[in-house]
Amino acid sequence: MLNENIKNLRKAKGLSQEELAIKLHVVRQTLSKWENGLSVPDSVMLISLADALDVSVNELLSETATKPDSDDIKTISEKLEVVNLQLAKRSMARIKTIRWLLILLCLFIVAIFIILIKINGSYLNWNYNDPELAVAGTIIHAFEFLFVRIAPIVFLASVIGIVLTYRKS
Repeated sequence: MLNENIKNLRKAKGLSQEELAIKLHVVRQTLSKWENGLSVPDSVMLISLADALDVSVNELLSETATKPDSDDIKTISEKLEVVNLQLAKRSMARIKTIRWLLILLCLFIVAIFIILIKINGSYLNWNYNDPELAVAGTIIHAFEFLFVRIAPIVFLASVIGIVLTYRKS
């Protein structure tokens, strides 16, 4: 029902998919998926969509009938339950993605520290009269200098982020 309502209301307003997509700051393909019932907009986007189509969210989610009865209310509540379940699943997927990105960032930082320990400043003994070695050595030294100062802060922030993402789930 939501997909048909989006399509009908968009056409009634005389908007193309592209025009409505621009108003909503999404790509046309997203709007097409909504109209074909392949996906549904999240709650924030539902509000924006209703505003863009000059209707209430209830009208957007309801059937085309104008007077509500108990069956319509039940249908709407079931639809809202499905939408909320989909939103919860998306939210959990985002949290898991963020958690794994933070874990990978921590592993990357540890790996770089191990590499820097293995190098043990050997670039400092290079012949800096050779311009290419001088440039490479300077770049490595600058990287190490900044990394050793910034990485612990980023690592700690990542660990805190990982802990917080486990708390929310």
